[in-house]
Amino acid sequence: MNTIISIGQITVAVLIIASVLLQQKGDGLGAAFGGGSSAGYASRRGLQDKLYWATVVLGVAFVALAMLQLFL
Repeated sequence: MNTIISIGQITVAVLIIASVLLQQKGDGLGAAFGGGSSAGYASRRGLQDKLYWATVVLGVAFVALAMLQLFL
């Protein structure tokens, strides 16, 4: 059981790292793929908003798995 939780925790950790690295403050998601920079900061829209909430959910899942592993 602990092995399954550990594998899940590693998977969630890798996904958190990927989602955080894809987030670009101010420049938008296009800057991660070679796009130019913009002068102002805009609100999250579309894929950026989904990526933000996916990061939040993955963070909560990581903590939940850590607590589960601690108590089992």
